[in-house]
Amino acid sequence: MTEPTTDNFQQLLLRGRDLLRPLVPKRWRGLPLVPVVRLSGVIGFSTPLKPGLTLAGLARALDRAFGMGKPKAVALVINSPGGSAVQSHLIYRRIRQLAEEKSVPVIAFVEDVAASGGYMIACAADEIVCDPSSIVGSIGVVGATFGFPDAMRKLGVERRVYTAGDKKAMLDPFLPENPDDVARLKAIQREIHETFIGLVKASRGARLTGPENTLFSGEYWGAKTGLGYGLVDRLGDLRSVLRERFGDEVLTPLVSAERGLFGRRVPGVGAAGLAQWPNFGPNLTSGLAEDVVSAIEARAMWARYGL
Repeated sequence: MTEPTTDNFQQLLLRGRDLLRPLVPKRWRGLPLVPVVRLSGVIGFSTPLKPGLTLAGLARALDRAFGMGKPKAVALVINSPGGSAVQSHLIYRRIRQLAEEKSVPVIAFVEDVAASGGYMIACAADEIVCDPSSIVGSIGVVGATFGFPDAMRKLGVERRVYTAGDKKAMLDPFLPENPDDVARLKAIQREIHETFIGLVKASRGARLTGPENTLFSGEYWGAKTGLGYGLVDRLGDLRSVLRERFGDEVLTPLVSAERGLFGRRVPGVGAAGLAQWPNFGPNLTSGLAEDVVSAIEARAMWARYGL
């Protein structure tokens, strides 16, 4: 008599579980979890309405993503034309540190572009997935400015610079270009470029198949060519790839950066954060001019890739 009673009780429990299952929040059902972090924008500096990507602005979001339950992976959605080499490297290192500490794989999904510093961040992933129309690469270093010595002379403006250190005014745009200063700048760029190349080689390893003088020339390519060169691992999109790998019920919560007053993203703490706000003080004209220049520079970076 005991066995039939036990069997009936177990069946009753199973039926009750099935009936209650739809009422239980998905995050409590033991479904596979893949937090998603969006990395979109120019790296390291900001426009008036769109804060740039910095480690200070992303650190907490990355910590939350890697610390959210027991994730099967963390997904990075990248859309960036690059920017600051330092901030790119800092973000790359933080992602790798968290991935190793938590033993969680990282998958990068490229949208329009992951170029220059954007591609450096993508290299923090164990796997890079691109849309067939994505742009990747641009493994190089660029610096640009303007020169105004002729305009200064025509306007009758005299440039007065006082320094302690004979190289302190190097590459002043209001003075004639000095070949020695240009040589020093190029030496610094080569050093940064070598670091970038080493990072890509360490990250991609034997997957890189393209010739080095092509891969590291600063050129960029469409996703299909990048796939042939070993810069990316496959073509696809976030939803399809994650469902294929972890099942149709995979949870993909978006882990957003912190928001401040009026819903604007908080880039960090301190002066860098205050710099995101319009300047309503006595230097209003100067602040607006800097915002306009930043917006033009950001637009120019996207325009390099036809975006």
